[in-house]
Amino acid sequence: MGNINIFFREKPLKMICLGFSSGLPILLVFSTLSVWLVQAGISRSTVTLFSWAGFAYAFKYLWSPLVDNYKLPFLTKLGHRRSWLLISQILIIIALILTAFTDPQNNLFYTALFITLLAFFSATQDILIDAFRIESAPQSFQGPMSSMYIAGYRIAMLVAGAGSLWLAALFGTEIYNQDVWKKVYLIMSTFMFIGIFATMSSKEPKNRKNLKKDSHLKFLLALFFSVIGFIFLYSIIDNPYDKKDIFLSFIFSSTRLIICFIFAFLIVKILILIKFTSREKISNSYLSPIINFVGRYGKFAFLILLLISLYRIADIVMGVMANIFYLEKGYKISEIATFSKFFGVFATIIGGFIGGYCSYKFGTMKALFFGALIAALSNLLFAWLAISPLSINFLIAVITADNISSGFAGAAFVIYLSGLTSIKFTATQYALFSSIMLFLPKLIAGYAGSWVDVMGYAYFFSLTALLGLPVLLLVIWIGKVAPIKN
Repeated sequence: MGNINIFFREKPLKMICLGFSSGLPILLVFSTLSVWLVQAGISRSTVTLFSWAGFAYAFKYLWSPLVDNYKLPFLTKLGHRRSWLLISQILIIIALILTAFTDPQNNLFYTALFITLLAFFSATQDILIDAFRIESAPQSFQGPMSSMYIAGYRIAMLVAGAGSLWLAALFGTEIYNQDVWKKVYLIMSTFMFIGIFATMSSKEPKNRKNLKKDSHLKFLLALFFSVIGFIFLYSIIDNPYDKKDIFLSFIFSSTRLIICFIFAFLIVKILILIKFTSREKISNSYLSPIINFVGRYGKFAFLILLLISLYRIADIVMGVMANIFYLEKGYKISEIATFSKFFGVFATIIGGFIGGYCSYKFGTMKALFFGALIAALSNLLFAWLAISPLSINFLIAVITADNISSGFAGAAFVIYLSGLTSIKFTATQYALFSSIMLFLPKLIAGYAGSWVDVMGYAYFFSLTALLGLPVLLLVIWIGKVAPIKN
């Protein structure tokens, strides 16, 4: 009983509200949004491309040094972490309101713009919450902290998933109506006050490093110019293979991203050469966290980063198609809300608690391996569902199994990443790991709709299951040669 009680101490309980604040916007960016877009008549391939708004989560390492090092001068009484948290939460509310007043049928550009801003502010919030969680408790206590965080995260997904779809069904019909979705997103924005309440009522964690009091304005401007350069170059380079050849389009898009990164790097390099910003500040912000990680794990650091980049690939690539699949299979929005979002979220919470407990009881690497195994196998159930007749019972069975496995794997992985993170570079290192985790899966997920167009749902889901198999070998290997070093 004592082992169970650790989940209900003050600090883990505080993480429920912050987990809720983190989970609410992400589903409104992806899962719920896909239902809105499909109902609005947006094509399957275009809908999945919206998942690229998730690159904000994949690139958050780029601005994590800013939120890790720069003190907000007008909110100093709240503390470093809490002040940034409050600002990001307010900006999320504003982005949700702006999104609510757009109509993708008439102006898809503004929908994409505000969703991207929402993802950016949400990713920024995640940087702070991850740092807050890690700094608030020792590594031995991260299992309960992570499990309660995930519980809050999944409850938010229940609200943003099942809740938003139930509201859509309540306010309207199965026929598209923009006013319905406006009301839904406005109501969802009010739930962010739970996160604000948690921020204001929590204690500032003891920051284990001394923050410099000098201005980071030039560093911020250098980062801004670099981002603008990236966006500008990306926008002017057209993809000649788009909607013509899926494979060549993917290769071209990947190459375009690399070129844009190099261009952004050159901008920073030039700003250093003209002494607009200092090499030392850039190095301390970006290189020091990497050097610290490599110094702790040596030649195995790359192997660990490879595991991080692949661990959630099966889940993420499959997940972007889930709601679209349910709708095209013939399930109603109310059914998706009830069985996919409601029961599914509770299954995920259960899986998260089991994953957290198993990590605490049997060790992180054993839990990590089992999580990767069941996550890959659960995707095969979707392949079976795709070729099976329409059945609510089949849907419930598949969703339950998938969400338990997802919750288990997610909890084990969060605990693993927390263990890899040095307290000296809490926000920046964890943001780096999260960025690496999401980049490749999000890149591939953007083409998920096109792949389904070519091969169908059954083969697509089977392929996503195969993507998870190399992870099992990596977990075994790393568990033997590179145990966690704090």
